[in-house]
Amino acid sequence: MLTGLDSLLLDPTPIRGRRVGLVTNHACVTRNGIRNVDALLALGACELVAIFAPEHGYWADLPYMEEVPDEQFRGRIPIHSLYGMSRAMLSPRREQLANIDALVIDLQDVGARYYTYAATMFYCMRVAAECGIDVIVLDRPNPIGGRHVEGNLIEPAFESFVAAYPIANRHGMTMGELAMFLDAWFEVRCKLHVVTMIGWKRSMLFDDCALPWIYPSPNMAKMDTAIVYPGMCLLEGTNLSEGRGTTQPFEIFGAPFLDADALADTLSARELPGVRFAATRFTPSASKFRGQLCHGVQIVVTDRLTFQPVRTGVHCIQAAHDLAGGEFAWIEDEYEFANCLAIDTLAGCDTYRRVVETRGNLDAWVETWPEERAAFDRARKSVLFREYADAPLVTFSAELPAHRPADGTFAEA
Repeated sequence: MLTGLDSLLLDPTPIRGRRVGLVTNHACVTRNGIRNVDALLALGACELVAIFAPEHGYWADLPYMEEVPDEQFRGRIPIHSLYGMSRAMLSPRREQLANIDALVIDLQDVGARYYTYAATMFYCMRVAAECGIDVIVLDRPNPIGGRHVEGNLIEPAFESFVAAYPIANRHGMTMGELAMFLDAWFEVRCKLHVVTMIGWKRSMLFDDCALPWIYPSPNMAKMDTAIVYPGMCLLEGTNLSEGRGTTQPFEIFGAPFLDADALADTLSARELPGVRFAATRFTPSASKFRGQLCHGVQIVVTDRLTFQPVRTGVHCIQAAHDLAGGEFAWIEDEYEFANCLAIDTLAGCDTYRRVVETRGNLDAWVETWPEERAAFDRARKSVLFREYADAPLVTFSAELPAHRPADGTFAEA
């Protein structure tokens, strides 16, 4: 299997003789583990003018929501930050693109809309379109596969850096397909070229790719974390520890005020598919409840194909809320450039929070998701690459939709 980077190295025609800006971090390597920066410098087909680093920085070592400083690669190539303390700092500045012919984007997504690298790509595409610069996206696998879509859509009032456009929590697209989707549906209309992978199929998880897993962010150290992340990232909107500061972030969660056995029993009784819950305790070395003993559960995925991470995540928070009584709380600090509670930002609406607070029927809300995102599902299919299909995509359309209506809904594909 070859990534878009590997394909580009085999045929560097899109960048040959050009001044290139590279949007990336250290996780983007060849199938043999060579960093893209080193591979491009060794190839010599282009002039690498600048690097642009997303959230967590080029080395992916900075905590979430921490400002990324500018630096240099090997003391000679500037690394411009694309994550600061204002919305303006999330996009490259025009003067940073002045000496660039093509902006190459090589970022490893994890298949969930909260993961900010796709939003970074979106913002880069918009600025590149304004500057008339080509955008070349090097495609990479969706680690959790390209078949399954799960979750609700973002309502317009809840747009943020973790919800920059109305897509499902688990979107089932690669970065290249996301780029095509964003360019078509949001009228970016940049000069977009996607270098596709060779040998990747929609049914494949990252484990099937024979590629090295290089952590794309500090708390995404292994594939198991990516599997649960589309649901368990919602914990960031609560005062529950999502396991940061442990070796199993997002796979365990809890708080000092929870009863681990009661929580595990409550969740197990809900008979969610492909998962079981084991009572556990842990002491985070960072983030929430640092140095305090927490009681909670470990999420044990028993079947990756039937596991529903988003449904599991919303149930985990509801169960903890009901058991914790008055000690459970929603995070009220500013979160990812939004003007609402973090949980509403992450959920893309306030419906989920209201269901939890009123102890409502959670699965009744879950059952509305497919209808809510029906137009999105059709739009998504219009940009899926044929070469990634396990079988012919009868719904594939070569005609991309012209625009997205201003009301935040999708037109019919």
